[in-house]
Amino acid sequence: MEVIFLGTGTSQGVPMVACDCAVCLSKDPRNHRSRASVHVVMDGLNVQIDAAPEFRLQCIRENIRKLDFFILTHGHADHISGMDDLRRFCDLIGGSALTVYSTEEGMGRVLAMYPYAMAERPIAKGYAAFRLVDMPPLLELPEGTIRSTLLPHGGLNTLGLIFTERSSGKKFVYYTDCKRVPREAVEFARGADAVVLDGLRPTPHPSHMSIDEAVAVAAEIGARSTWITHLTHSSDHATLAASLPAGIAPAYDGLRITI
Repeated sequence: MEVIFLGTGTSQGVPMVACDCAVCLSKDPRNHRSRASVHVVMDGLNVQIDAAPEFRLQCIRENIRKLDFFILTHGHADHISGMDDLRRFCDLIGGSALTVYSTEEGMGRVLAMYPYAMAERPIAKGYAAFRLVDMPPLLELPEGTIRSTLLPHGGLNTLGLIFTERSSGKKFVYYTDCKRVPREAVEFARGADAVVLDGLRPTPHPSHMSIDEAVAVAAEIGARSTWITHLTHSSDHATLAASLPAGIAPAYDGLRITI
């Protein structure tokens, strides 16, 4: 299984607009964070999770050439705004609608933002078409399984996702945009080979985990490796990496991990 981190930043991105802090002016490319999303390849199945405003540029940078279906964790702007650029992947699957899995809230936001894409086929070549499907608790596929669980994120729930590859038995967990990880979600994540956790900033936030909160959840789960994502300009990559316990590291745009 391969995981490609297309973006690891918060809703404002890093560098931020009109900010001259040390992180925003940093020459370390790991401090340049586009909005958070990942691309997962599981036994040849290509799954995209979320589409940031920079999604097109992220795909070009990482040479993403195939997409079998899309999962929207929730309908906030930094995760849904790039979905219009999924149009190219509709072309690449023969001009059919791309399957989009999400929650009821997420599907409602897609419908509101992209009413022109609600069709079995694009209205013309080069347009997007989406087939909205409620994400089931367990999606069973020839390549493996994707389990979903709900994570509290302010006034809504985010989809937490657990991938288990059939051929290798490897397990990958993606828990972005959440204030806490409920007990059931912790249990689902146990035994994972790699976990990604929301860890917005050093100080507390009402709808995201802080870095310390993410570290505490990582200790509960006990994965072989844990990556912190959705980082603001409050954290310099090298400084944060040096401060974290063994087995936990900040993710960065363009990071690729093979599990």
